[in-house]
Amino acid sequence: MKKSIIIHPEELTDNMVNRVIDCGVEVLGLHPVGGKRAAESLTALVKLKGTREFEERLRTLRAHGIAIEYHLHALSYFLPRGLFSYHPEWFRADACGQRINDMNMCPSNEEALLYVSERVSELTRILPSDTGKYYYWLDDIADAGCHCEKCMGTDPSDQAMLIFNAILKGIRKVDPVGKQCFLAYADQKMPPMQVQPEEGIFLQFAPMRSNTDSPFNENEENRSLLNSIRSLLDFFGRRDSVVLDYWLDNSLFSGWKKPPIALTIHPDVIRKDIAFYRACGFEEITTFACYLSDDYVRLYGEPPIADYIKCY
Repeated sequence: MKKSIIIHPEELTDNMVNRVIDCGVEVLGLHPVGGKRAAESLTALVKLKGTREFEERLRTLRAHGIAIEYHLHALSYFLPRGLFSYHPEWFRADACGQRINDMNMCPSNEEALLYVSERVSELTRILPSDTGKYYYWLDDIADAGCHCEKCMGTDPSDQAMLIFNAILKGIRKVDPVGKQCFLAYADQKMPPMQVQPEEGIFLQFAPMRSNTDSPFNENEENRSLLNSIRSLLDFFGRRDSVVLDYWLDNSLFSGWKKPPIALTIHPDVIRKDIAFYRACGFEEITTFACYLSDDYVRLYGEPPIADYIKCY
């Protein structure tokens, strides 16, 4: 099980590169800010990726054996909202049946899925994964499924599965052995009921939680998520399965506003959580570690990344 964290791309400064190396991180995920501006932040990452300074930092990390991955709320990037004027049928219908271009898409529209797949291929050429695992996610919002005549009554996880299968096809055109996650998050915390995953889809479970003061499986608030874990692992299997937790997500704890707060972690809780996830059968475990870069250091000193890595 490789030691892994996920940060915002703009937080990958020279100091952060040195910190990641010194702490013993083995996989570094880069995650553009999600929310309603996710397409803009992903576009910014694409531009940043082309700069000499950023590429040099990636080379330094790889020279020290650290693999680079990208974890992205990408659907509004793959299906730009401006296309609504030309293809409103590609976009989701709201609960009243009206087509809108706010989030996600209509997963029953084959032309839209094909367009998304082609855009996925383009991005995969720009942002190849060192691990062969890709984390192209739906838009960062709950209750954003499609309610058109074809999609009406379809489970949110089935809608997501249709999209993730199309994403995988786009990846495979560039990376023939690449794999795509099914992100169990927001409305997709249970497995699909009708749509089967293509070979190469793996489970990524993200139990978004603001309370990391007590062990995950000992907190009554997480009872429904414990049921989800069992169902998801039974459906997708344990091979390549990933937990994305929030122990170091100082963006969440800071309310997604800066300046960041001082972060206190609980290594005893993290160790118990990691042991629990391992016992469930998850093969990889990572955490967001955002809002812990140079501005954090200026305010509070070194962030607790090394303390987290010691919990593995």
